[in-house]
Amino acid sequence: MSNSIHTTRRAPSALVALTALVAVAAACGRGPDSAVQAPPPPEVGVVTLESERVPLETEMPGRTMARLVAEVRPQVNGLLVDRLFEEGADVRAGQLLYRIDDAPYRAAVEQASAALAQAEAAVPAARARAERLRSLADDRAVGEQDADDAAAALSVAEANVAAARAALEAAQIQLQRAPIRSPISGRSGRSSVTVGALVTAHQPAPLVVIQQLDPIHVDVTRSSTELLRLRRALADGTLHRDADGGSSVRLLLEDGTPYAHPGTLQFQDVSVDPATGAVSLRLLFPNPDNVLLPGMFVRAVLEEGVVDAAVLAPQQGVTRDSRGNAVALVVGEGNTVEHRELELGRAIGDRWLVLSGLTAGDRLIVEGMQRVRPGSTVTPVDISAAPVSGGN
Repeated sequence: MSNSIHTTRRAPSALVALTALVAVAAACGRGPDSAVQAPPPPEVGVVTLESERVPLETEMPGRTMARLVAEVRPQVNGLLVDRLFEEGADVRAGQLLYRIDDAPYRAAVEQASAALAQAEAAVPAARARAERLRSLADDRAVGEQDADDAAAALSVAEANVAAARAALEAAQIQLQRAPIRSPISGRSGRSSVTVGALVTAHQPAPLVVIQQLDPIHVDVTRSSTELLRLRRALADGTLHRDADGGSSVRLLLEDGTPYAHPGTLQFQDVSVDPATGAVSLRLLFPNPDNVLLPGMFVRAVLEEGVVDAAVLAPQQGVTRDSRGNAVALVVGEGNTVEHRELELGRAIGDRWLVLSGLTAGDRLIVEGMQRVRPGSTVTPVDISAAPVSGGN
């Protein structure tokens, strides 16, 4: 029995030895062509960059404001006897809004008119007396003092006429102010008084506010740093305006929907707010349907200019190094990976505006960057660039 056990234990050892001999023989039988081949270069997805004409836009938050605002207040005291407009309705310039009881002012006009007639009636007699005494004084029939007194009386009578005429004009002005009219065309707000109220001239609270909504203003702010950058870009030719030299402005409403009518840049403030470092800009938009109301929050998209030969790089192909600098990998000659340091501008949709570091024709690696290093050889595979979505 012991012999059989030893035979059983030697069998695996013999099998291992036989396998090793077979492997050595097989290895010795291979020629030079049977050596292990190196793996092929890794594939990377690339996008071939092209230069294109790109309009540059800036999005700025702002508020809508009425172009004209009139706070209607009474200019005379009195009892309000009538309101002649509907709250919230459109009114025209010169339209009658309120009527104040004008009976006291009519009486004042009549009184001033009578005083003027009385003063005018005294002038002929004073003039005749002055002329007569002057003639007698020349003949030495009366003294010079009498003639001078008559001339002075004539001057007083004429002055009384001028004063009475001015008083009549003042009374007529007060009478004309009893009916209260709209100074501008626009939309009326809520009336703060009702018929029967006693109002006073130049009171602090307006009777009603009239606002002109078509066209309408949009006030936005922009940092002075951005303005300086824009001016430098326009000066060195990197950016240029259209032939008309104007700035087209679009508007996005609070819910993100675009406003139907384009606007224009009306003016830019001449000073910088020291608290915010921003400059105020005023935009003008048509508002025929009264979609825009004063106080609405909107976003204005201002067209700065156009870059004729811009290079846009997909954002997935741009990374940051340990120092925070923008870098990218491109496939150069011989399909060799090259490292590039970039200077970026703004984001336009899902792409970066490249100021330096990349040029048209470069093959930017956007897929498989983790598998390659600068100097290694790769197999580039062209992929479609992602479509550009509007942005700033």
